[in-house]
Amino acid sequence: MPLDRRVWLECQALRDSGYEVSVICPQGPGDPTYHVVDGVALYKYPPAPEAEGLAGFAYEFAYSWIRTALLSLTVRRERGFDVIQACNPPDTFWLLALLWKTRGVRFVFDHHDLNPELFLSRFGAPTTPVEHAELAVLRWLERCTFRTADHVISTNESFKAIAQERGGLAEQDVTVVRSGPDTRSMYPRHPDPDVRGGASHLLAYLGIMGPQDGVESVLHLMDELVHRRGRTSVRAVLLGFGDSLESLRQECTRLDLDDHVEFTGRVGPAEIARYLNAADVGLGPDPRTPMNDLSTMNKTMEYMAFGLPSVAFDLKETRISGADSVLYVPPGDIGAFADAVEQLLDDDDLRAEMAVRGRRRAVSVLDWRPQRKAYLRAIGSVLGRGKIESGQTAADALENELGVPTDDETALTNEADLRAAVRRGDATGGAA
Repeated sequence: MPLDRRVWLECQALRDSGYEVSVICPQGPGDPTYHVVDGVALYKYPPAPEAEGLAGFAYEFAYSWIRTALLSLTVRRERGFDVIQACNPPDTFWLLALLWKTRGVRFVFDHHDLNPELFLSRFGAPTTPVEHAELAVLRWLERCTFRTADHVISTNESFKAIAQERGGLAEQDVTVVRSGPDTRSMYPRHPDPDVRGGASHLLAYLGIMGPQDGVESVLHLMDELVHRRGRTSVRAVLLGFGDSLESLRQECTRLDLDDHVEFTGRVGPAEIARYLNAADVGLGPDPRTPMNDLSTMNKTMEYMAFGLPSVAFDLKETRISGADSVLYVPPGDIGAFADAVEQLLDDDDLRAEMAVRGRRRAVSVLDWRPQRKAYLRAIGSVLGRGKIESGQTAADALENELGVPTDDETALTNEADLRAAVRRGDATGGAA
């Protein structure tokens, strides 16, 4: 925090509605153990070492739980709290919430990941007694989390169905709050010309880089485009970090792509905007797995918010988010992925049309503001309160047809501007 966009938007919504908000989380590089950002108090502990194997994950879970529990005592003493909200993974904070419930504290579970499906996606179906036991424990932890929660917040309808079916929760005990982008802060701007680094086209990946995220497919895509199809002026930028970052860098070198691929590591909102506004195509390489097929991919919606056309493997929830503003290809088919990328790079009109479709859908359907209202209603119901949403702000009123703030001179302020910019290569695509 505050780099976790969804949770930070939730914190801001609570703060703006008069709540006092405290956050307990691991430290990022260079973070202090305590600081206040925009009125939100952040209490942080040193993260556990990177986990490997069953013993490593058990240690990480136990370490994080104990550090969080100790900091909860500090927060209770210094600031107090009436509600604990926890997200996952891991599904272990239900026990901490259960202990605090004896003091009258309520528990909201913000359901970010399907841990049993995550296990299956990373390790495959269990084949040994130990693997069967590991999966059984994850399912038990998930049930305990659902049953301890006073309310569950699901990121999409697929997650809500699981909370009702596997968790046995009633309709009124689950609220869908999508991880929609705040389109007032994420919007197309005229790009920084230095970002392309002299390339004719720039592809962008934004997100976590773990074994389940399929980022190696971006390298295989670039290998296909550069070494087999001769598109040597195309570059790719990979924005993010995760367990697979170092192995991806090694694979990049092995494929002789170091001159064509940039890894940024951890980046904040300003750098994300800088790169996505200069890119031509966003990439969604997430493979079809039991978890990915049911998960909402934030990257897809963020590409749309910036008016960036994208290509993605065809997953259930990705199609629900992207609708007709994304080109979908069969999961795992790198050749089809490359075909779709080339189609966008070579067709200025199609790229411009998809840029407008994506931005319009991000503003009218996926934007955080309606999700914010649903979130605040859920928190209000837990506390037994009535309407608690703030009224329309000045920023809400000062927007045009594409939802771009009108006081930003660098913004592409309407559909015609965005189409023209994409066609001539000034923003979100097109060769200079």
